[in-house]
Amino acid sequence: MTPEVTAFFDDATNTVSYVVKDPNSNKVAIVDSVLDFDFASGHTDTKSADEVIKFIKDNGLEVEWILESHVHADHLSAAPYIQQQIGGKIGIGSNITVVQDTFGKVFNEGTEFQRDGSQFDKLFVEGDTFKVGDLEGRVLHTPGHTPACLTYVIGDAAFVGDTMFMPDFGTARCDFPGGSAEDLYNSIQKILALPDETRIFVAHDYKAPGRDEFAWETTVGEQKAKNVHVGADKTKDDFIKMRTERDAQLGMPKLIIPSIQVNMRAGKMPEPEDNGEVYLKVPVNVL
Repeated sequence: MTPEVTAFFDDATNTVSYVVKDPNSNKVAIVDSVLDFDFASGHTDTKSADEVIKFIKDNGLEVEWILESHVHADHLSAAPYIQQQIGGKIGIGSNITVVQDTFGKVFNEGTEFQRDGSQFDKLFVEGDTFKVGDLEGRVLHTPGHTPACLTYVIGDAAFVGDTMFMPDFGTARCDFPGGSAEDLYNSIQKILALPDETRIFVAHDYKAPGRDEFAWETTVGEQKAKNVHVGADKTKDDFIKMRTERDAQLGMPKLIIPSIQVNMRAGKMPEPEDNGEVYLKVPVNVL
């Protein structure tokens, strides 16, 4: 079956969020939502999420799932806000516990921060299935960018998160704690084993040099033939060498500090302190 996919592009973070609709009902899933955040002031805003919510309400849709492809390091998730407004269960990969353990230490979260994934409604593992109306979705565990990365295959559409980008831009970085270029290569081969006509929807686009427009939809066949990092039968060794050298030159995403702290909590802020205010930590010389 072919789901109806509506994309919402966030200019501030180059993130693409998706509403995935069962063509035979009003049931939908939302993939990789965005909570707007101004790091300089510490202010949040729900403008991006409200666009998605308005679309849902205007079209009489019912949210069954709010899916996270991974713990994002470049934007904050709006999952709990959307859930509060229009419902849906929040899902992520079961290896969120690995991410929580790793970054719980980075941010010195203490014992009050639960590292069991209990902040989410569903922890998916490889081979799990779920329903969006009559559509069946299935889960591929595709680590490498992070240990908890998932690809959601819903009908003929695959939502790959940061694992792959458009063919002219390549693949995700692997230098965050728990990342692995070898794992990413193997994960991408799993995605490329899907039928060539499978539609691939990426979580970000940065407009590769020479391209004028943002883009976020491609196919397995196009990725196999043209992806600049893994297409045309590039070898694992070549990929690992390229990815390792490239990652060593990259700076940290500008929102990684707030994003990780919030997203490992399923989009929730840390608990208020004794003055009633919420604070995010900045580890010095750690990341």
